[in-house]
Amino acid sequence: MGENNSTKYVIELKNIEKEYFGNKVLKGVNLSVRPGEIHGLVGENGAGKSTLMNIIFGMPVIFSTGGYSGEILFEGNTVKIKSPKDAMELGIGMVHQEFMLLPGFTITENIKLNREILKDSIASRFLGPQLKTLDIEAMRRDARKALNELGMTVDEWLPIAGLPVGYKQFVEIAREIDKRNVKLLIFDEPTAVLTESEAEKLLGAMKMLAAKGIGILFITHRLYEVLAVADNITVLRDGEKVGSMKREEASIEKIAQMMVGRKIERVEKRQNKAEKSEEIIMSIRNLYVDMPGEMVKGVNLDIIKGEILGIGGLAGQGKIGIANGIMGLYRAKGEVYKNNKKIELNNTRKAIENGLAFVSEDRRGVGLMLDNSIELNIAIGAMQVKGMFLKTFFGVNWPRLVDERKIRENALKYIKELDIRCTGPTQITRRLSGGNQQKVCIAKALTLEPDILFVSEPTRGIDIGAKKLVLDLLVKLNVERGMTIVMTSSELGELRSICDRIAIVYNGKIEGILSPYDSDTNFGLMMAGEYKSHSKEAVR
Repeated sequence: MGENNSTKYVIELKNIEKEYFGNKVLKGVNLSVRPGEIHGLVGENGAGKSTLMNIIFGMPVIFSTGGYSGEILFEGNTVKIKSPKDAMELGIGMVHQEFMLLPGFTITENIKLNREILKDSIASRFLGPQLKTLDIEAMRRDARKALNELGMTVDEWLPIAGLPVGYKQFVEIAREIDKRNVKLLIFDEPTAVLTESEAEKLLGAMKMLAAKGIGILFITHRLYEVLAVADNITVLRDGEKVGSMKREEASIEKIAQMMVGRKIERVEKRQNKAEKSEEIIMSIRNLYVDMPGEMVKGVNLDIIKGEILGIGGLAGQGKIGIANGIMGLYRAKGEVYKNNKKIELNNTRKAIENGLAFVSEDRRGVGLMLDNSIELNIAIGAMQVKGMFLKTFFGVNWPRLVDERKIRENALKYIKELDIRCTGPTQITRRLSGGNQQKVCIAKALTLEPDILFVSEPTRGIDIGAKKLVLDLLVKLNVERGMTIVMTSSELGELRSICDRIAIVYNGKIEGILSPYDSDTNFGLMMAGEYKSHSKEAVR
C-alpha cells in the first residue's frame, strides 16, 4: 500500500465536535481508517457512536441542528458531506441496524434501487430515452454477483417480505458492495438482530470485503466480535475518545473498563437509616414481556423492601420491558408476587390496586396529558383507579362530582414538596420544562400512595441541573418515606450514584446483580454479555 496522502487513509476525522441544543455530544473526536482496515468503534449507549456515523454519512439530523465542527478528509482531501447522496458519491456506504429495505420489492430490486439498469425499447428509439425499460437480466446478474460474493445461495428474485432477518442483513450488504465505487463501509450494530451462526457469517463477509481494500468502520457492543475481526479499536465515552489500540494490545477487560470507567459520586443516603432490611417485597419469576425492541425473555428477580434497585443494560436488551410488563402496558406472562400475593399481569388497574406505581420512560406519550393542568395530571390516575378526589354522598362516590378543592390541595402539596417550578396548579403541563414535567409524573405516581415505585429513564431529555434534582428526590422518597424504588436507566453512572444494587439485563434476562461499588470492568463485561464466560475462563 502506498503512503501518499490519497491512499494512506480512506477517511480521517479531525477534532469532530457536535452540539444538540447546547448539549455537547461529541468533544474533539479524532479517528482514521485505512483502506482494507476493519476499525472497531465501541462505547455505551449515548457515547456518541451514532452521532459520529450520522456526520460521516451526511444525515439530515446533523445539518438541521446546526451542523458540526472539525474536519473530514476523504482520501486525503477535505470534504463537506452534507447529505447521504454526497457520502455515496464519495464511495461511503452504510449497513444499518434497522433495515433500509422495501419489503414489497424483490432482492434484486432492493440491491439495484436508484441504480437500475435500463435498455432500449422500440418506443424509446422513436420517442426518446424516457421510454427505456428495465434490463431485468443485467440487474439480476449484478445482484447474483453481489450475493455470490457473500456466499448467499438465495434466489435473487424473491421478495424481501418474509425473508429471515439474517438474509435481510446480507441483502443490505449486497446492495452496498454492488456500488462500483465503494471505498468505506460503515456497519452500525449489524449483528444485533442475528443468530450466532449468522453473525459469524457476517464477520467472515466483513473480512472478505476488507481483503479487497475496502475500509470498514464496525460499530458494535459485542466486544468479542471486535476482538475477532478488528485491526484497530477506538473507545468512545461521553462523547470523547478515551482510548485507541491495536487488536493485539486489546482485551475484553481493557475495553470494558474504558467503556464505563468514570468517577462515581455516590449520594450518601444511609446515615440515619436503620440497618438494611432483607425482606423481599416482590419476587419476579420467569417473566416474559412482548415489548417491541425491548423483549423480556424469562427474568427472575427479587426486590428487597426499602431498597433502590437499579436496572441497567445496553439499548434493546430488555431492561425497559420489565416495568412495562409488570404494570400491564405490554403483554406479559410469568409470575409476579408482592408480599407473597400473586399480582395479575396484563391489568394496569390491578397493578396499581396492589400498591405499584409507574413513572414511564415515555413522559409525553404515557405519562402526561400535556394540554391539561398540573393539578389534573397529578390527580387523574388516583381518581380513575382508586376513586380519590370524588365527592361522596352516603358513602358512595359520584363519578361526575369531582372534589376540586382536594385536587387543588393535593397539587399544592406536591408542588411544594417536589419543588415543581410553575406559575401555579392550573398551569398547562406542556408549558413546563422537561425536569418539571418529570416531577409532575412523579407526583402523579406518589398520589397513588404506592409501596413500590417503578421509575423508567427518569432523567432522559432533561438538563443536568434538573437531573440532580430528580435523583435527589428519589433518594429523599426512599429515605424519608421508606419507599421501595426500582429505577431503570441507560445512565449507568446515575444508577451507581443512588442504587443499593444494580441488575444488568442482557438479551432479555438478568445477566447478574452488582454492587454500585463493583469495578468498571465487571459492569462493562456484564453489559456486553461477557461476564459469565469470562469468569469461567478465569477459573480455568
